Amino acid sequence: MSKHLHLVLGKLLYVALFVTIQVAALIVMFLFFRDQFAYFYIFCMLLSLGASIHILNNTTSNPAYKIAWLIPILLFPIFGGLLYLLFGKYRMTRKQRASSRAIRKQIATVMESEHIAADHLETLPPDAAIQARYLLRASGSPPCVHTQTEYLPIGEAFFDALLRELETAESFIFLEYFIVEEGTMWNSILEVLERKIKQGVEVRLMYDDLGCLLTLPRHYDRVLRAKGLRVCVFNPFNSVLSPRFNNRDHRKICIIDGKVGFTGGINLADEYINAYAKHGHWKDTGVCLRGSAVWSMTVQYLALWGFTSGQVDSFSRYCPPAAWVESIAPDGVVLPYTDLPLDDDLVGETAYLNMIHRAKKYVYITTPYLIIDNEMMTSLCTAAKAGIDVRIITPHIPDKKTVFFLTRSYYEPLQKAGVHIYEYTPGFIHAKTMVCDDEYAIVGTINLDYRSLYLHLEDAVWMYRSSAVSDVKQDFLRTQEISQEMHPEDLGRIGWLKQLWLGILHAFAPLV
Repeated sequence: MSKHLHLVLGKLLYVALFVTIQVAALIVMFLFFRDQFAYFYIFCMLLSLGASIHILNNTTSNPAYKIAWLIPILLFPIFGGLLYLLFGKYRMTRKQRASSRAIRKQIATVMESEHIAADHLETLPPDAAIQARYLLRASGSPPCVHTQTEYLPIGEAFFDALLRELETAESFIFLEYFIVEEGTMWNSILEVLERKIKQGVEVRLMYDDLGCLLTLPRHYDRVLRAKGLRVCVFNPFNSVLSPRFNNRDHRKICIIDGKVGFTGGINLADEYINAYAKHGHWKDTGVCLRGSAVWSMTVQYLALWGFTSGQVDSFSRYCPPAAWVESIAPDGVVLPYTDLPLDDDLVGETAYLNMIHRAKKYVYITTPYLIIDNEMMTSLCTAAKAGIDVRIITPHIPDKKTVFFLTRSYYEPLQKAGVHIYEYTPGFIHAKTMVCDDEYAIVGTINLDYRSLYLHLEDAVWMYRSSAVSDVKQDFLRTQEISQEMHPEDLGRIGWLKQLWLGILHAFAPLV
């Protein structure tokens, strides 16, 4: 057994043991209350009743999310309320609220001057101005004009561009990824980072602990700190019995000197650059920004770093020189934004919906998962029925069979409305893109599923008339050429057992 595999298994055994102890504690408590079961039962029933009332009175929650929680509470009243208390809604501690307020205040201060740049919103066409104004108010990031965009249509191109830009770092490198795994990609990046640290460059890495559960050994952060990196592990995974379990950092960000920023669907692991075939050919995409919009990404990064670590930085010292920013030639309008599950504003979904609602010719979408709520389903069907050319590309080779089965179940109602759905036959498409009318495009980390739209921390870039918009469209059309258009007869008949299983999956889709 290799040393790496041994360490990963050690991490899994640690987590399994920790969870087993907690489950055993619950069983002991149940046995302890056995002689007083009537009182215990009444307490649990009242707890479930209170949880049900709270769910019904929450006017900001999606109806599907409410139903998904009410079903287990009604079916299992003894434990349903307890489960909702544990997993239903994460609430910040008093310390976290204080930290969040301090960070928001600092963001408002450092971004105040940037909002002046939003004055040119009034010069934009109404449809573009509405979308940009919403993202400005929802995420605090202003639309930027002094930003060059480079669309990266495959993981290998992203990797080459990332290594190229990392070599130019002179001041700092900020990295934030859902998955990091030792291998060709990460080892090559780490080698550059170690050299840059010796040159005096500040290097930070933030990664999600659950995302890296099977890819990094336990205490890997200590290994990296010994190399000189500043490391922050988001939401350490010590137990599933935590209200924060579902809130994962799914963002993928790299910032270099506050001048260059990367994001997209690509994590730092070998399957993303096709160094090995995990699910056939892996199709993924990213975008590289150079200019004023990178400052918004820097602020977003430092805000989450401060919230997670409790260490508030002086944001302004990471701001690039104004003269350098103004030297960047305009390339349309660029607006990076984030979506956080700690509020009730579904920024990621609303950005997609805004684009669909204002489409006049076409909307082309790539997504690895298609598990959508009523709002998204209605918007896509309405657009198609109105004559908008709506096309969606999903994977043909799944990474999760149950999720793939659920994704395919959404095809039929969309197809009946006139939406064209294709599957990427060479393998797995992990790209999260939307392009519309040769004018708008979104490239980021946000899947069309409940986890991305409701539970995860996500980020993306909205672009209007940037050079990358045309590149996103052309890449979609090239990808469509090697994809198979799906028809109802292609999926075959679903037996009654699968129909039953599918009904259960649909009911609990918001929690999957």
